Amino acid sequence: MPTKIAVFVDVQNIYYTTRDSYQKQFNYRKFWQHLNAQGDIVIANAYATERHDTQQQKFQSALKHIGFDVKLKPFIQRSDGSAKGDWDVGITIDVLDAAPHVDTVVLLSGDGDFDLLLKAAKDKYKVSTKVYGVPALTASSLMNACDDFVEITPSLLQ
Repeated sequence: MPTKIAVFVDVQNIYYTTRDSYQKQFNYRKFWQHLNAQGDIVIANAYATERHDTQQQKFQSALKHIGFDVKLKPFIQRSDGSAKGDWDVGITIDVLDAAPHVDTVVLLSGDGDFDLLLKAAKDKYKVSTKVYGVPALTASSLMNACDDFVEITPSLLQ
């Protein structure tokens, strides 16, 4: 029986880390093909902020076409100039909801806040955990918390 895979993408994190490290964009289609060769993708969520921008809407449409369920949260610009559009709690809830039903949880993010989440999913549900990230911009605590850290290399970029 094929491995059941659930994938969770922190879109903003992946966008900025690949842009800042490689000056390129992450190729979600290549990633999907890469992951699909490892088992059945039964859950695929991409978490992004909604800015009502045409380019962003095209990108979100492309993600849906590939097979991702795109979850949007309003982008909030504060009066002091800072911004808010954080999906950490939403990703956490979805991972813990999915973990009992899959063999592998795949997280695309470099955010160290997810280290406790991966430890909890492994301990409670005995799932395998895999993180895809840019090594220089991925928290070491996150790399240490997962079973398998996969470096985002040029083969997964466009």
